[in-house]
Amino acid sequence: MNLNIDAKDKNTFDAIVIGSGISGGWAAKEFGEKGFKTLVLERGRDVKHNVDYPTTNKRPWEFEHYGEMPRDVKQENPIVSKCYAFNEDAAHFFVKDKEHPYVQDKPFDWIRGYQVGGKSLLWARQTQRWSEFDFEGPARDGFAVDWPIRYKDIAPWYSYVEKFAGISGNKDGLAELPDGEFLPPMEMTKVEQYFQAKVAELYNDRHIIIGRCAHITEPKDIHIQQGRVKCQHRNLCQRGCPFGGYFSSNASTIPWALKTGNVTLRPNSVVHSIIYDDKKGKAVGVRVIDTETKESIEYFANVIFVNAAALNTNLILLNSTSNRFPAGLGNDNGLLGKYVAFHNYRARVSAEVEGFENFTKSGNRPNGCYIPRFRNVRKQETDFLRGYAAGFDANRWVNHHAEGVGADLKANLFKPTLGGWHVGSHMMGETIPKDTNFVSLDANQKDAWGIPLLKINIDYDTNDDKMVADYLEQMTEMFEKAGFKNVKTHDSKQAPGLDIHEMGGVRMGNDPKTSLLNKWNQLHACKNVFVTDGACMTSTSTQNPSLTYMALTARAVDYAVKQKF
Repeated sequence: MNLNIDAKDKNTFDAIVIGSGISGGWAAKEFGEKGFKTLVLERGRDVKHNVDYPTTNKRPWEFEHYGEMPRDVKQENPIVSKCYAFNEDAAHFFVKDKEHPYVQDKPFDWIRGYQVGGKSLLWARQTQRWSEFDFEGPARDGFAVDWPIRYKDIAPWYSYVEKFAGISGNKDGLAELPDGEFLPPMEMTKVEQYFQAKVAELYNDRHIIIGRCAHITEPKDIHIQQGRVKCQHRNLCQRGCPFGGYFSSNASTIPWALKTGNVTLRPNSVVHSIIYDDKKGKAVGVRVIDTETKESIEYFANVIFVNAAALNTNLILLNSTSNRFPAGLGNDNGLLGKYVAFHNYRARVSAEVEGFENFTKSGNRPNGCYIPRFRNVRKQETDFLRGYAAGFDANRWVNHHAEGVGADLKANLFKPTLGGWHVGSHMMGETIPKDTNFVSLDANQKDAWGIPLLKINIDYDTNDDKMVADYLEQMTEMFEKAGFKNVKTHDSKQAPGLDIHEMGGVRMGNDPKTSLLNKWNQLHACKNVFVTDGACMTSTSTQNPSLTYMALTARAVDYAVKQKF
């Protein structure tokens, strides 16, 4: 009996954080700084900054296939191989298709990174704040439940996380895309500057700005304290950055949290479920399967943060059943797993640019330009709901000459010439949360750890198709009015998921009948469990979501430490 008590005491913490990615890393940092003895559970292997980045300094010729994935590997991984970063230099940070299966009731490309740091090693690092228009949107046009917060509630937390993470950007003074705490912006190319000026001349509601990204362009003291320095513009970010030039949990929040002495990191720990005590009326711990020993272990804490990434967070909560919650933790209204949404990246537009032969670009800028949403911002004005943002960049071709043989071929290869400029844009459309877009647990199939497989039932709708058509039409018009030539449009028809921006299923809201979480990211029905990753999102807006996850997490921890659980 005493041995059992000793074991439980050893496995008891003030807080447990499930997941070590973008939001989990922030929860660990905040709890650790505030003196909470915290356990961070990560299902994947350990990845230490600057220790476990095996390809970070490799040259192209040092890879067996010059960086390209062999055909047989692509055939074995038809889902993850669709991701732009799944190449020889970063494949070790991705989940392979057969390793962690799931059920596709409808096609869905679920891209995952199971290791300490999660997908923060792989993300595109684009960081825009939401605006008041985004938070009030659902209440205005009724396509989702009202957000329980507004921009003023989260604005100071945006500032808080931006200063620590290091965000490069320009103060553009746009109400639809609030300015933040910026380091100096990246430089736009001459063609991008031309397009920016042309759009400003032709439109009063559309703007071309340099992207806002989590890259240090001018280190501040807080970044130096983290051991991070200026971005080197290598644009090899998906390998893990030895300089800490871009923000990742591995380079920033996780080592900062561990440095407090209050945080214990346990990798190789698949969370089976959250333990609910019917007598106490609250969650008391987390049940874990050790991936190396297959041993089942229970850990205990007064407060639990679920940051396993959106769909896995849904899976964990759905699998956390008890007498009180037979359909999943906090799921009194039956909405857990429903109203999942994502960003629509299907559409692209490209064109060629005449002139500007006297200009080129320098270095490998790790981000592009950004076109904030301009449809239905202040009022409903189209036949589709909400809108889209867009990426934009301009580059100049480099022509490599392979004529001749022997010495002539070698000489020609070493004399590349500059070709013409080309421009490209991709769409990032907001999808509408619907009860028909949902995830659930498979009744029969289980994974290697005895956990039910996740079933995904998510698809586009006519609103998405209308939005794609409008983006292609409007961007074509903008390119043609700017004088760009040979404009081409493309709709990839790709399955949802490849955007890697899945959100919802455990949405926030004011009413426990129509939402799972309150304004502090607490489960309405289980107050000591918080969700601050993508699963908490009520709607998706058009901005890249990770900055909002960070801000919501810091805000929720600040609230949680003041409560008596």
